[in-house]
Amino acid sequence: MELTVYLAGQIHDNWREEVKTKARKKGLPLTFVGPQENHDLSDKIGEDILGEQPNALYRDDTASSINNLRTQVLLHKSDVVIALFGEKYKQWNTAMDASMAVSLQKPLILIRPEGLIHPLKELSNRANVTVETVDQALQALEYIYR
Repeated sequence: MELTVYLAGQIHDNWREEVKTKARKKGLPLTFVGPQENHDLSDKIGEDILGEQPNALYRDDTASSINNLRTQVLLHKSDVVIALFGEKYKQWNTAMDASMAVSLQKPLILIRPEGLIHPLKELSNRANVTVETVDQALQALEYIYR
């Protein structure tokens, strides 16, 4: 049985590649999807589709609409969501994706460092599993296949 896993979280480093590489090494039958990782494309997709916008507010709004469509489709098709919260980057998109997973009743694995226990307590309470590392998240998925 192959599962589709939505990897929610910031797009500024290679944490998704770490998850994919470690899952492959474990032999887990997982397909990964997630947000658009090309930051420039994500920011300008509204204008690419709808044309030049009059200011930054409208550029962000049109891009957001299209990115939200993409996220909703991919989250709907996913079997499980891993949402990684780190301390280095702002985590608004991660929170939005994790909240959407909860509202869609998608199984949610939340990865958050010890320093974010308090600010993420409510979301953590809604997740199926909360862990501190990518390895722990993959162990939780691996358990499904035992």
